[in-house]
Amino acid sequence: MSATSGIPRRRRALLAVLSTLGLAAAAAAAVTLPANASAPTPPTGWSQVFLDDFTGTAGTGVSSTNWQYSTGTSYPGGPANWGTGEVETMTNSTGNVSLDGNGNLRITPLRDSAGRWTSGRIETKRTDFQPPAGGKLRIEARIQMPNVTGTAAEGYWPAFWALGAPYRGNYQNWPGVGELDIMENVQGLNKVWATMHCGTSPGGPCNETTGIGNSVACPNTTCQSGFHTYATEWDRSVSPEAIRFYVDGVNYHTVTANQVDATTWNNATNHGYFVILNVAMGGGFPDAFGGGLDGDTQPGHPMVVDYVQVLQAAGGGSGTTPPPSGSRDAYGTIQAESYDSQSGTITETTSDSGGGQNIGALANGDWAVYKGVTFGSTPATQFSARVASGAAGGVSGLVEVRLDSRSAAPIGSFAVAGTGGWQSWRTIPANIGAVTGTHDVYLTFTSGQPADFVNVNWFSFGH
Repeated sequence: MSATSGIPRRRRALLAVLSTLGLAAAAAAAVTLPANASAPTPPTGWSQVFLDDFTGTAGTGVSSTNWQYSTGTSYPGGPANWGTGEVETMTNSTGNVSLDGNGNLRITPLRDSAGRWTSGRIETKRTDFQPPAGGKLRIEARIQMPNVTGTAAEGYWPAFWALGAPYRGNYQNWPGVGELDIMENVQGLNKVWATMHCGTSPGGPCNETTGIGNSVACPNTTCQSGFHTYATEWDRSVSPEAIRFYVDGVNYHTVTANQVDATTWNNATNHGYFVILNVAMGGGFPDAFGGGLDGDTQPGHPMVVDYVQVLQAAGGGSGTTPPPSGSRDAYGTIQAESYDSQSGTITETTSDSGGGQNIGALANGDWAVYKGVTFGSTPATQFSARVASGAAGGVSGLVEVRLDSRSAAPIGSFAVAGTGGWQSWRTIPANIGAVTGTHDVYLTFTSGQPADFVNVNWFSFGH
């Protein structure tokens, strides 16, 4: 099957242990941790190369070891208004950038009596964030966007992003040196944008000044009303090389090296990056969604950042995508590789829509568990899964759903035979017994033959 069909089951079981400890990107889950939660411990296979938990006395500035302030309306000699048309003046004032004393950073736009806006923009002093050869890099933060919507939010533009290291001190080589927008939002919309900028502007291979981007609504709670975890994962362990973007573990945008020419990709990725947090006011992006920054826009709504961390996984396939913090939403898309524990599975890159990974080598007796799946008070009665099978004729099996115990009776199942290939994907629905509350969900795999019979990319529940 795909890359693993000839591997004996005992060897595949060992590979599963070696390649999937550390657990992968998980469901569209609401973050239910407290606002001052610590950064999660790196999963097996990952090491932490940068962390700021923003602990400190209320009203003080950020760590001068980790961060530097960008102030004024441009870099020295760089494009005016930070190159975007935004109107605020960035400052190092604790009125604009400060710790809240509860383990959070607050970047707060303010407007004075003359209508002039100030805000904050901080950058990591380090500019060397990049994956090792054959490895991965993950840049992650847990953030609540400014909690303001409607007319009062017009012009707000919070962002968590990274720029290619050669930009620092040059300020004229954008977008060729690369930019990774991990989280952008405008106008208080319940939407997060992820974008890679590269190539030449305007136009060019990366469609500048728009870039190669996508957007999605924040899972469960809105972007403004709660914390969510935003991340990018730069993966040099796959071919073509990939940069994936996540919200609460959901991979909603992926850019791969084969989407642009080799020179463009190399210019954007053959160096380190530095990380930026800022809240702009006005400019081209808000203007594209109605603009309207005026006296009706309310100042004083901060972007609140719980932590920023950078993780690294060495080459050789160690370290899969870390799971998000918080519980899983039964009605979101639960990525199959986000299990908390498993037996007999492997994790591999999928060619299915959206990219990412699937679990495979699934045969009789294999299983995976997904802890803390929240169904709510309205019973779920439907289950669907995205599956593929390259099993030989006569080989089939059941994908079963069990609750809280691997030995519990299945609440539902569906049969799978060959779909035309191990990456030939279908979404198969099934009825299940009514489920409410919060449960650990087990996927179990049963077959009358010993051969592998199915791959799973994701699954979800419905009413």
